[in-house]
Amino acid sequence: MDQAFSVPLRKMVDHFELEILHEQKDVEKVKIKNSDIYRPGIQLAIEYFDFFDNTRIQILGKVEHSYLGSLTPQLRKEVLDKLFACKLPAVIITRELDVFPELLEAAKKFGVPLYRTPKGTSVFMSTLIAWLNVELAPRITRHGVLVEVYGEGVLILGESGVGKSETAVELVKRGHRLVADDAVEIKKVSSISVVGTAPEIIRHFIEIRGIGIVDVRKIFGMGAVKETEKIDLIIHIEQWNKDKAYDRLGIEDETTDILGIKIPSITVPIRPGRNLAVIVEVAAMNNRQKKMGFNAAEELSERITKQMEYTLSHKDDEEESEN
Repeated sequence: MDQAFSVPLRKMVDHFELEILHEQKDVEKVKIKNSDIYRPGIQLAIEYFDFFDNTRIQILGKVEHSYLGSLTPQLRKEVLDKLFACKLPAVIITRELDVFPELLEAAKKFGVPLYRTPKGTSVFMSTLIAWLNVELAPRITRHGVLVEVYGEGVLILGESGVGKSETAVELVKRGHRLVADDAVEIKKVSSISVVGTAPEIIRHFIEIRGIGIVDVRKIFGMGAVKETEKIDLIIHIEQWNKDKAYDRLGIEDETTDILGIKIPSITVPIRPGRNLAVIVEVAAMNNRQKKMGFNAAEELSERITKQMEYTLSHKDDEEESEN
């Protein structure tokens, strides 16, 4: 199935350090648009190409290689020509298996990139699929700050000038890590999770009004930054509005929809004297507790309910005794 995004074939080759057996001149223009990959055993064996998806990367493992080795050179040339004539995005040989002359000839004849890896077929396929799922994931960009606080990915949103970047710097000073400032690229990597990262050009940089651009990695060290992080909590920061009713107990669970996934969220009103960094830390720890099954607001509500029931029952007993 076609994806809305694509990844350059060259990026995949470099990432997995594939051995280049053949590449055409315009390989830099080749884009991978499908995260599914395929082992063309049935196509090689009985030449069945109905419903064959030629947008998938093709993997030749030990089974396919063994079958090709059992054929005569002429028959091997014929089946490989039919496969490579489908204009495949790339073919990868696993286990560092030998390359048949007919295989290399078909790749050159039809202009199909041919690579090889020493990794086992199953391991390589699972790793490649996981990598492609991330690279081709649906994505959006949000104006905000993403930090890792006590292992929780916290996305801080709010209007420009509300103090998001200053809060991030304070959190970094307190031992937490910056992922992205100003622009956060968010990808949906599964049906239940999204991850955020910073655009390459502004990665590790943060803007502080009155000071300018600061390189967090060079000032605070490598331990103060992180490349990517799952988003576990969203904090909306806004100026205090005395006419607005804010949730003081946190019993009602709020969520924010990002790419079809509902992420726990809270709204924090700010005014002079409030320490946003401490509030973010407490919010992150509280969210972690909720995921572990403990909700402080519900616990307090239960205690109050039990106390009221106890008081009412004793009051009824006292009234009955007086009568």
